[in-house]
Amino acid sequence: MREIETHVSRVLLDGDWAYKLKKPLKLPFLDFSTVARRRFFCEEELRINARTAPALYVDVRPLSVPWAEWVHDPVAALAQSDAATAQDWVVRMRRFDADALLATRCQTGQLTLADMDRLAAHLASFHQSLPPVPTDWQPRQPLADWVAAAWKVVRYHPDRLDTVSEAEVEALQDRMTDRLVALGPWMHARRQAGWVRECHGDLHLGNLIDWRGEMMAFDAIEFDEDLRCIDAMNDVAFTFMDLLAHDQPGLAWRLIDGWVAHTGDTDGLRGLTLFAAYRALVRAQVALLGSGGRQSFERYWRCLRGLLAAPRQPCRPCLWLMMGLSGSGKSTAAGLLRDALGARGVGVVRIRSDVERKRWLGVPLQARPGPEEAAHWYSAETTRHTYERLHQMARDALEAGLDVVVDAATLRRDERQRMSALAAHAGASDRLVCVTASDALLRQRLQVRQQQGRDPSDADEAVMERQQAYLEPLTDAERSRAWMLSNELDEAALRGQIEGRLTAQMAAQTAA
Repeated sequence: MREIETHVSRVLLDGDWAYKLKKPLKLPFLDFSTVARRRFFCEEELRINARTAPALYVDVRPLSVPWAEWVHDPVAALAQSDAATAQDWVVRMRRFDADALLATRCQTGQLTLADMDRLAAHLASFHQSLPPVPTDWQPRQPLADWVAAAWKVVRYHPDRLDTVSEAEVEALQDRMTDRLVALGPWMHARRQAGWVRECHGDLHLGNLIDWRGEMMAFDAIEFDEDLRCIDAMNDVAFTFMDLLAHDQPGLAWRLIDGWVAHTGDTDGLRGLTLFAAYRALVRAQVALLGSGGRQSFERYWRCLRGLLAAPRQPCRPCLWLMMGLSGSGKSTAAGLLRDALGARGVGVVRIRSDVERKRWLGVPLQARPGPEEAAHWYSAETTRHTYERLHQMARDALEAGLDVVVDAATLRRDERQRMSALAAHAGASDRLVCVTASDALLRQRLQVRQQQGRDPSDADEAVMERQQAYLEPLTDAERSRAWMLSNELDEAALRGQIEGRLTAQMAAQTAA
């Protein structure tokens, strides 16, 4: 048996169970001062966490004896308790090992890119399942007030580090406030578009677990709906920030890329940096208030400083336009390029024509067209809608200051020219990444992919042969800014080509 105490609750770990009791407190941000209020918030905790972790949260039970007495034999005490004589209420949960926490796995270097894909799918599914808040709903305290309150704690707390000067606090606060004001109209539009929902509210790594092979978010904010009725991008930005703060940029950008791929929400990228900076501020505040100490404060302050830093010139986002026949491995190369950029701290997302085509058609990613559907799925109209969507998503990412990898065949010259013009209009650079392989290897890969049925692409040999017929070779101008990648060997060889090209390009940019 083990007891854990936080500033607002007590948790008793006993065998396979965890029992959570709320302290009788009234603080500026929560009110657990009466038994009735504690029961209400226990039931709220059960309700909101059942959305993401139903296997963990079991029920709310009355407690008819004092906590000090109850801890000696919790099973017997609960059996003797009832609502009529309840002195308190506890949330009953299934116990899990600390090793299941993503915070623990991050600290021990065990988190992987594949973990981020699973987590992105879990969070995106959760966010997409939520209805928008009612149009007449208004927070009691808007985001700007929460931001101001957090800055007040940091500015006046006696334990603020000597290395964090008053001048730096003031400068960073002004920068965040300016960005908050500038994005005000956009945030209003996001709410009108339905992106403000009853989310989790506290998605740092310590509230995420990999339990019995399933990613789960738990311990959502139950005590104030203002803090969980937020933009979905604000919600996932917490996890993104926590990964950055733990020096895992590759994992952070893989998470965002996966979440965007599932939701299609490239518009939300415009607020990602601001939301992440706000989350870093929140964690720095929590550290000062007694959870984490000096090391935690330093970690999140450093992250906050980086997120609010002025962009360095001539750092411009880049549109990376893939080109290649079906089976060439262009999607594999696009994923490797995305990960290589993210690991170097470059903000990046990948957008895929195969994914957006099926999103527009309203069919599952793994769906395959029958003979009658194929004509519609690959009609000129569907292709036009798909490329229009790719253009909008690429524009959103570039305007948010991110690199974007456009994963599409782009075999026609006009398709490539339109993407290049889009990049120029957004003030971004652009580069072609052309992936080639022998005809025999193309056919072999397509046959294997069709048999496996796991990839969003459903192109077969017939599609590849049609592509060969309308492929328009690169012009001299296109060739001058293209990476020519030969994908005749394995993935490691392809990765080596991409890493080498990227390292050389970044070295040249630094020297310039």
